[in-house]
Amino acid sequence: MARPINLELKPKKNESQERFIKRFFKILSKEGVIEQYLERTKFYKKPSEIKKNKKKKRKLINNKERK
Repeated sequence: MARPINLELKPKKNESQERFIKRFFKILSKEGVIEQYLERTKFYKKPSEIKKNKKKKRKLINNKERK
């Protein structure tokens, strides 16, 4: 089971609603919440999609190791 994520986000001063929502979704995708949701709701992944996800994960791991 995935770890629970508690996310509290407050709008910045003079921040528009569109910008706030964009920032919110950016944080969600960075935490992997959207990806987890899609994995749980989908039953079948195309082989090209699996390859693309593996490649993305490898790239993230390599970037973290370099830093």
